[in-house]
Amino acid sequence: MLQNLLIENYALIKKLDIGFSQGFSVITGETGAGKSIMLGALSLILGSRADTQVLQDKSMKCIIEGKFLISSYNLEPFFEANDLDYEDQTILRREISPAGKSRAFVNDTPVNLPVLKELGDRLVNIHSQHAIVTLNDANFQLAVLDSYVGHEDLVLSYKNQFKQYKKLQAHLEELKSIEQKSKSDFDYFQFQFEELDNANLVADEQQELEATLEIQIHAEEIKSALVHAGNTIDEAESNVLDSLNEVKNNLYRVAKYHSVLQQLAERINANIIDLKDINAEISGINNEVHIDAGAIESTQMRLDLIYRLEQKHHVTSVSELVEIKHQLYDKLDSINFIELEIARLQRQIDEDFNNLSKTAKKISDSRNETIAAIEHKIVGMLQLLGMPNARFSIMNTQSDEPGIDGFDRVRYFFNANKGSDLNEVAKIASGGELSRLMLSIKSLISGKKLLPTIVFDEIDKGVSGEVAAKVGNILAEMSNGIQLIVITHLPQIAGKGDHHYRVTKESDETQTHSHIKLLNPDERVMEIAKMISGDKVSEVAMQNAKILLS
Repeated sequence: MLQNLLIENYALIKKLDIGFSQGFSVITGETGAGKSIMLGALSLILGSRADTQVLQDKSMKCIIEGKFLISSYNLEPFFEANDLDYEDQTILRREISPAGKSRAFVNDTPVNLPVLKELGDRLVNIHSQHAIVTLNDANFQLAVLDSYVGHEDLVLSYKNQFKQYKKLQAHLEELKSIEQKSKSDFDYFQFQFEELDNANLVADEQQELEATLEIQIHAEEIKSALVHAGNTIDEAESNVLDSLNEVKNNLYRVAKYHSVLQQLAERINANIIDLKDINAEISGINNEVHIDAGAIESTQMRLDLIYRLEQKHHVTSVSELVEIKHQLYDKLDSINFIELEIARLQRQIDEDFNNLSKTAKKISDSRNETIAAIEHKIVGMLQLLGMPNARFSIMNTQSDEPGIDGFDRVRYFFNANKGSDLNEVAKIASGGELSRLMLSIKSLISGKKLLPTIVFDEIDKGVSGEVAAKVGNILAEMSNGIQLIVITHLPQIAGKGDHHYRVTKESDETQTHSHIKLLNPDERVMEIAKMISGDKVSEVAMQNAKILLS
């Protein structure tokens, strides 16, 4: 429920601070006094887009603030989902700077416009004289039907399931597209993988092969050097080892005469031992090195294969080729996985489609069972509102497959004149007829769905006299259990309100300002009398005003 509305520096309003109560409130005043301006300001804190042209003083910011009592609206999940502080008395505020920057707040927490609008839609429903075009909106028409049926939770659950179903379908198409492209690449990846796999590559083999080839190519030269070295050390008639042994023995023989000679002899002996080890290694290497043209060819062929693969894949090492092989394996495995995932996803989509179809059928049956009752009630209310020949029909055409709204496509048909064909509401020319039709519809659903606050701006367009009194009765009945705010020019409606506000405007030397006031009983009699007779209030008008109020 809207408890208070504060407006500063908005259009004709310099500053307005007005409280509202539960029940039926009426707002009256001359045309242009600023009644609809108030609704424009209220729309801002409900998520409408801002315009700097609304600033009365272009040097100051505009502030709109509304206090709402929301304790019974079950909005805690919304606040939690949007990381907002929940308060039973919640404050929505909107600020518009002279530079055009707009900021929105819920309980002093900044929010973006979509969040503000979603919350606003749950708090206030505004129906202006220009909003009757929503009658031809398919979503509105279906929402009315669902609201009357009372299965909104089922419809919401279905829509969430349908959105998930469409996401799965989109994902399936994406996977199929990837699969189609992957299939053209599969044979190429498979060939590359098998080529690398058959090569049996080992990470460090290139360096080893290159070293082996170097030995094989120079084997004859190496063996010649090794033989000469072996002969020089130990094999020749005059070799190094024999000479060193002779030197060692001579030094040992005279070492008793000189202490240093003993050390030199021992050092020569250590060298003899090293030379023997060196000679053994030379012999071993000589036995390992073979002059083999076939081995050279085999090693060269292996290296050529490695070089060709490195050049083909633009790398410089066997380790990189091994990594590429692993990557190709993963690609092939991924392509095979996509096929399995497509099959799994298709089964899931088929199952979801069956479940959606069952739920959509249940929703559709409920709608169709209720259409006749809605038509009957709307026609009855239209007749009560002075349209004895009115006809109203809801046509539900069904598709073969479920959509976001199920199988159904609902259209409203209406005609107020006897003997004329029913037409879609978009083709109705009379604003008064549309206003009464909209009033009938909102009156119907107000008792079926919790609408915390409903605002009507000139719902009385095109009606007068006895019909106006009946409109007032319907509005008064609608206000049982909800807050209803009605802007009206008709005394028959104004007299039905629980609370009466008057909007006026006054001008000084530079500006015009709008004001609003909650009327006391005497002021209210005078205001309704003026609505009956004009500024010159007669005694008869005063008596009629009292009768309307009583």
